[in-house]
Amino acid sequence: MTRSTRSTRRSRTVALTASAVVIALGATACGGSSGNSAGGSPSKGGTLTILDDADFNHIDPQRTYTTEGSSMDYELVRTLTGWNETGAAPKLVGDLATDTGTPSKGATVWTFHLRHGVKWQDGTEVTAQDVKYGVERAFSPDINGGPPYASQWLVGGDSYKGPYQGKQLASIQTPDKYTLVFHLNQPVADFNETTTMTGWSAVPKAHDTGATYDTHVWSDGPYMIKSYAKNKEMVLVRNKNWSQPTDPIRQQNLDEIDAKFGQDQAAIDQQIKSDGGSAQTAITQTPIAGSDLTTMATDPSLKSRYYKIPAPGINYMAINMNRVKDIKVREAIEYAVNKTTVRGAFGGSAYGNYATTMLAPGIDGHKDFNLYSSNPAGDLTKAKALMKQAGNPKPTMSLAVENIPTHEHFADAVKTALAKIGITVNITPIDKNNYFSTVDNVKNQYDLTWGDWIADWPNASTVLPTLFDGRQIKKLPQSNNDISYLNDPKINAQIDKIGKMTDIKQRNTAYGELDEQILKDAAVVPLMYMNFSEVSGSKVGGVIDDSIMAEPSLVHAYIKQ
Repeated sequence: MTRSTRSTRRSRTVALTASAVVIALGATACGGSSGNSAGGSPSKGGTLTILDDADFNHIDPQRTYTTEGSSMDYELVRTLTGWNETGAAPKLVGDLATDTGTPSKGATVWTFHLRHGVKWQDGTEVTAQDVKYGVERAFSPDINGGPPYASQWLVGGDSYKGPYQGKQLASIQTPDKYTLVFHLNQPVADFNETTTMTGWSAVPKAHDTGATYDTHVWSDGPYMIKSYAKNKEMVLVRNKNWSQPTDPIRQQNLDEIDAKFGQDQAAIDQQIKSDGGSAQTAITQTPIAGSDLTTMATDPSLKSRYYKIPAPGINYMAINMNRVKDIKVREAIEYAVNKTTVRGAFGGSAYGNYATTMLAPGIDGHKDFNLYSSNPAGDLTKAKALMKQAGNPKPTMSLAVENIPTHEHFADAVKTALAKIGITVNITPIDKNNYFSTVDNVKNQYDLTWGDWIADWPNASTVLPTLFDGRQIKKLPQSNNDISYLNDPKINAQIDKIGKMTDIKQRNTAYGELDEQILKDAAVVPLMYMNFSEVSGSKVGGVIDDSIMAEPSLVHAYIKQ
């Protein structure tokens, strides 16, 4: 995941055994915004305006891996399972499926039964074959960028290339119109929470437009696309064939959802803060700009419409181990980075606490440790000593960031800190609309790369394997999330070993130790454990703090009449 002023955060989900679900959900039930407006009776009608500084990377459900894109998709598409977040803690429920699925054979076979009467926007019924096809299309090289779980876990997924040449994946069976059976190559106790991600949604083969499906997503949710001009505006209207009795998660309170893209984030913040005219019925999905965060977080007049959502996630800087080969130099970077100035760029203490681990508190598997400076401002004496041990090199390094003011300030903070130990940093700003598709492509290697990540569900299984399994560098060259280029056979083997553990306590302990090993390799500099703060106009109601996605959820949103 990702964010900052707009760090396109990647998407998330959770799934475990029954006992582990209780553990995971207990961990995510913390917090909530100071301005949760989910209460009250929803009004019907009106237009909700979404103001985002940039368009979504993708809303093709098999390609999106950002929380903004995934959150928007929940208005358009149904997933096999989902989260009901109207209570005190998120509850896993069936969405397209009648329940949360049935495991057998040691959690290597999962069966789901679909609800009857779920309709596409043209009135035809959603079938098991539509879900199978939707999952299969993610294997096509043309449909890249989504999460890796299907290719990792489905039998035959390592060699399958998608349905466009007429081939099907035998490990997804559809014995009848309403039944799906998934055969996995290993036990996955939390598979039914993986299926809350949009990659496990249906796509009708007849309406699949391949790589251009982003602007033609076919809806089985409460809203459907009326128009979509990339980087400008997307308008959603009611899907008349959506039926409330078939949907345990969403409502259809609005006439339209109008998403507008391309305005500066600080301008969006001030516009919604002013609460005049159309701003009264507007909300942003992207975080408040770092320059505005402190003042808006403490403004009592915004309390009822300010959303501060603790995220099970991490803001970090990856160090490319292929390019920065000397561990002494990498360790020196760990000590030299001044996290106080870095956090200031993102908005100060309101943005989050200083991080020393890759697993955030609240994620199952988190272990408290700090291998480097006890002072968040860094330890230049130690950093300089390490550079001396490395032979006092004077390297020049590239730092990839998004081309937004918050990231410019972050990059300047890193550049200033590393200059003090003889490292020259050349800042490489990348268009925020294409940032992750650029840095995740192995052709684009930088010495240092900004990133952030929200667990796909609040368990270490959706953080460390995704960010540090070196095998994906070769396997997923266009969507490699291991931007540290850490490819240690021992770590890869440990990832496999932990993934097969069914004892939750043992698994969590092992993930904590793995986190510490990754930090011993100085593959990454953890910066902050994140909060995400957004704001809405005074006439926006029904917003739910989505602690799974770390987004303001709009599934019950309405306009106060």
